[in-house]
Amino acid sequence: MITTIVDWVVRLMEVLGAPGVGVAIFLENVFPPIPSEVVLPLAGFTASRGELNVWAAFVWATAGSVAGAFLLYWLGAAVGAERLRRVADRMWLVDPADVDRSLDWFDRYGRWSVFFGRLLPGIRSLISIPAGVGRMHPVPFALMTLAGSALWNAVLVYAGVVLGDNYHLVERYVGQYSTVVYVISGIALLGVLVLLVRRARRRSRGREAGTPDTTR
Repeated sequence: MITTIVDWVVRLMEVLGAPGVGVAIFLENVFPPIPSEVVLPLAGFTASRGELNVWAAFVWATAGSVAGAFLLYWLGAAVGAERLRRVADRMWLVDPADVDRSLDWFDRYGRWSVFFGRLLPGIRSLISIPAGVGRMHPVPFALMTLAGSALWNAVLVYAGVVLGDNYHLVERYVGQYSTVVYVISGIALLGVLVLLVRRARRRSRGREAGTPDTTR
């Protein structure tokens, strides 16, 4: 799979040059099996051989990141909070009030969530969807996406330049970083699930005892 992606990116850069890097990163945002930890170091390696302008590759990669993020942002906006509330109302363990609490949290911390989210594998693209659902203002969304994406892209492109023929090592180290992020995310999700189950049990006991539900 990775070999196929590398071959495809190489051909894309041969045909389009630096804009090909932007196209690949745009697709990486909406189609995660195309990993930026493969595309960007490869672009840096290619630049180190004089076959690509490193600044152009960085600029196009960042433009592709922002464009892909806005595509997912508008997808989230199209779904909207009201539709999520209706879905939550039909789901086990959650209710419409949970959607409102999540949106309130995102209103307070959304800007930094977008910035740091762009630095976390597995979350980099997805963070744009709740930003759209919460109708985060497009300007701060664009600025935070630009800042986080630029930092991520710069590190990976530069790593490809420095490592040269060993640019593929970036994928290994980013993979280890990704594993840590996934483990932490899994533990957090498990903790949330436990809290939701406990809340459902309290509500069930409250209904049996005839006491009003005060956990919403």
